[in-house]
Amino acid sequence: MTKPQIVWLRRDLRMADNPALYHAAQAGPVVAVYVLDDESPKHHSLGGASRWWLHHSLESLSKSLGARNARLVLRRGDAMEELMAVAHSVGAQTIHANRHYEPWWRKLQGELAAEIDLQLYDGNYLFPPGAITTGSGDPYKIYTPFSRSALQAMPPRDELPEPETLSSPDEWPASDELSDWGLLPTKPDWAGGLRAFWEVGERAAHDRLYWWLGEVDKYDEGRNFPSVDETSRLSPHLHHGEISPIQIWHCFKNKRSQGWKTFEKELIWRDYAQNVICQFPDYATTSYRDGWEEMGWRNPNRGHIIQEELEAWQQGRTGYPIVDAGMRQLWQTGWMHNRVRMIAASFLIKHLLIDWTHGERWFWDTLVDADYGSNGTNWQWVAGTGVDSNMFVRIMAPLSQSEKFDAAGYIREYVPELAGLSDTTIHDPEEHGCKPEDYPSKIIGHREARERALQTYREMKG
Repeated sequence: MTKPQIVWLRRDLRMADNPALYHAAQAGPVVAVYVLDDESPKHHSLGGASRWWLHHSLESLSKSLGARNARLVLRRGDAMEELMAVAHSVGAQTIHANRHYEPWWRKLQGELAAEIDLQLYDGNYLFPPGAITTGSGDPYKIYTPFSRSALQAMPPRDELPEPETLSSPDEWPASDELSDWGLLPTKPDWAGGLRAFWEVGERAAHDRLYWWLGEVDKYDEGRNFPSVDETSRLSPHLHHGEISPIQIWHCFKNKRSQGWKTFEKELIWRDYAQNVICQFPDYATTSYRDGWEEMGWRNPNRGHIIQEELEAWQQGRTGYPIVDAGMRQLWQTGWMHNRVRMIAASFLIKHLLIDWTHGERWFWDTLVDADYGSNGTNWQWVAGTGVDSNMFVRIMAPLSQSEKFDAAGYIREYVPELAGLSDTTIHDPEEHGCKPEDYPSKIIGHREARERALQTYREMKG
């Protein structure tokens, strides 16, 4: 009798194009295991929104496995200990897993490989981090040449089918009940907006993909207009591994539109972010460029006024409608339009002069697509602190951005107290003298904030 094969699942919660599951199924009876390990990631254990998504994604995957007479084994605790315990209980000698590149998973993969036969596969990116290199074989630090090389390396690997059959072990190991993990909020239940906004799971991911197949051609222009929201919303499905970028690429590979070319580069940006954290494991917590700790950041931990301004940003009460709409959309749905993410991030860093790490932590807790590599890379790009980033002195003007990208409808949806204002006045009601009493005044004027940020930057540079 072939020994059971353990499949260690993390951010790869799908049946199709799952290399670990595919190869395990060919080797013997499959025991699929998900371990909720809140200790190994330390300060990056799953945030609230990600936990909500995880509950429903695991529920969906469990049903898919059940349809194949298989089970999803749930364990909570130290991943190393739990995986070894499961292996011992079923007599397994091999664990199959898709590689993950967050620093805690890389450490754990190394430790696990020293204890048991660990078969690792590349499953979550177009190309394995480290595969796209310079002519001298070094990893790229800058996105543009990385993207150019990735495009030249196309196509990526072929898709893998869902296993035709899954055989079961003689006995199933003990499993937790998903409901006992408390991943869903109850007191209070803040997830109503998430439930209304999202369908979760592998089937939902493919439904979204097929919808996007008919829309992607509009993406190059439409992605900048939050009121239209011509975006795929595939990011949480990608992050949790309900669909792979390989599947997306092959679905669109015959497209020739500029919209697809732009979207393809954003899939490559996701690969790039993983390459960055492989080179710099602390990238989501520490500025890459030297000297930024000397910047005159306004630390929320050192003054109640600064803390109140951080909370006003978090809650969408800054007095800048486009920023407030984005932050309220984030809280309500666990997601934010990408153009507005940049505006909101720039506002925190440059208008409020609050260190980007405070924003990274908030997004980590509130985004359903919170990704260690992408989140840190995006924040450092906006802050000007990253290995490849925008210059700090390029300060986004939220009021003119709102008008330029026609955000009136978006603001009306998420800032209802402004819903009665015209398209002309809604971007800056205070300036037009029509600010409702229940909407806050600006925390700081744009010109004042810009000058403060530039002066602080000049002082840092000496």
